[in-house]
Amino acid sequence: MCGRIVILSPPDVFRAAYGYAEQPNFPARHNVAPTQPVPVVTAEHGRRRFALMRWGFLPAWVKDPADFPLIINARIETAAEKPSFRNALRYRRCVFLADGFYEWRRGAGRGQAPFLIRRADGRPMALAGLWETWSSPDGSEIDTAAIVTCAANGMLAALHERMPAILDPEAVARWLDLREVEAGAAAALCRPCPEAWLTLTPADPRVNDHRNDDPGLLSGPAAPPPPAPVAPEAQGRLL
Repeated sequence: MCGRIVILSPPDVFRAAYGYAEQPNFPARHNVAPTQPVPVVTAEHGRRRFALMRWGFLPAWVKDPADFPLIINARIETAAEKPSFRNALRYRRCVFLADGFYEWRRGAGRGQAPFLIRRADGRPMALAGLWETWSSPDGSEIDTAAIVTCAANGMLAALHERMPAILDPEAVARWLDLREVEAGAAAALCRPCPEAWLTLTPADPRVNDHRNDDPGLLSGPAAPPPPAPVAPEAQGRLL
């Protein structure tokens, strides 16, 4: 499961990592939530492209988004079979530009303290994604995307049975190669990443509210300050 991501690296770092020509300028985000715009990189006709898409996948055949559930994740084990994702896995793969994501302990509920998962080496975290352009009856279009998930590795299994498919930097090119890499081969790239890739630290529970978006969310709440010492004369009065 992946329901919140963080985007911390400067735009130039992402551009150098993924090799798209555009030079977007976007701010750091500490609590990106579903339905919000997310930056992704795609590859069309062999050329990588930066794009902003809505986090919440809408298949092209949907008539009314109001009657369709919000899809923020796509299970890689069934993506090739699901009508919602089958064509996207073959023709519309992307990578979410991210530096990490939040996860909550399975069954604990959003009222519990979340955890922040990042790459141990500080590199951008290449989250595999699928995207689709949805067209409304009036002709307007919106690009939408979902994060691909796989079974959790040993570190994250204590929190949740699922995790985002975090691509090896060397596998990004194959995931985005729609001309040479078929759906089955692409799906094989989406597997639990090694535990050594990741760090897991407590995050501030304020991340539960998507309206909070500040650097303080990245770490657990600070310990309360120690009580102020009582002056000697005050101690006498207390006695």
